[in-house]
Amino acid sequence: MLQTATPDRRAALKAKHRQAILDAAQELVDEHDGRTFSVEELAERADVARRTVFNHFASIDEILLSLCAHALEVLIDDFVGVVAAAPLGDGSRSSMFDEIAQSLRSADLPGAIAMIARILGEPDDIDDPRGRALSDEAFARAADRLQTEVKGRHPDADSLEIAFLVGALMSGVIVIARHWILETGVRLDDEGRAAWQALLSRLIDSVRSGYDAAP
Repeated sequence: MLQTATPDRRAALKAKHRQAILDAAQELVDEHDGRTFSVEELAERADVARRTVFNHFASIDEILLSLCAHALEVLIDDFVGVVAAAPLGDGSRSSMFDEIAQSLRSADLPGAIAMIARILGEPDDIDDPRGRALSDEAFARAADRLQTEVKGRHPDADSLEIAFLVGALMSGVIVIARHWILETGVRLDDEGRAAWQALLSRLIDSVRSGYDAAP
C-alpha cells in the first residue's frame, strides 16, 4: 500500500503545481493584458519555486501555448459536439466539407481568437514573429484534434483527404483571424461577430470552390 501511495501523492502534487502555474499565468495575462510577465512573477503568484516552473514548462512561451491550446480545446469540443449532432453524411468530400464548415460557423471562434489575442498581446503587435509562431502552433494542435475527430466519424474516408480538408480550412481560419483582429480590434459585440461571419463565409466559399473542383 505504502509503495503505491507515494507515487500517487507525487503525481497529485505535480498536477497541482502544474495547474497552479497555469492559473497564475492566466491571472497575470489578464492583469498585464498580454505576455509581459517574468518567471519570478509567475512563481510568486503560483506559490512555487522558480525551478518548479521549469520542471513543468521549458519556457514562458510553452506556458502561453498551453493557455492558447486550452482555449482551442474548448473550441474543438464545440466543433465535435456540432459535428456529432449533425446527420452522418456519406463520407464523400462534399459531405465532410459541409460538416466541418457548419462546425466552423457554429463554434465561438471569435471568443477563442479574442482569448488567444489577449494571451499573446495582440492586436497591438500583430506582426510579432513570436506571437504569430505561438498562435500558429496552437491552431496546428487544434487542427490535429479536429482531423482525428473527423477520421473517427468517417473511418472509411481517405486520411489524406481529411488532412487536406481540415488543413485548408484551419489555415484559412488563421488568415482571416488576423484580418478580423485588424479590422475590429477584437470586438465581440454584434458588429464584430458579423464581421467575423462575413470573413468566414468568404473563406468557406473560397475553399469550397477549389475543393469541389478537385477530382
